[in-house]
Amino acid sequence: MANVFIRNLEPGAIENLKARARRHGRSLQAELKRILEDAADTPFDASDPDWRVEWARKMQAETAGRVHTDTVELLREDRRD
Repeated sequence: MANVFIRNLEPGAIENLKARARRHGRSLQAELKRILEDAADTPFDASDPDWRVEWARKMQAETAGRVHTDTVELLREDRRD
């Protein structure tokens, strides 16, 4: 396996990544490995309409059956405050 070194990453980015790793029950290294592998496995081309349709279907499948907050209600609450 190859090694990758990343220099000069912003301290805030490191802290956010550490927090993300904790939420997922992984070490920072394991979290970074997962992020990079997921990114490498997902060809990203937002200018390609077929890719956007595929991505939308994937998101629908991943969120199917979940209860989602009505954003209109959230905006109304926010405006009241």
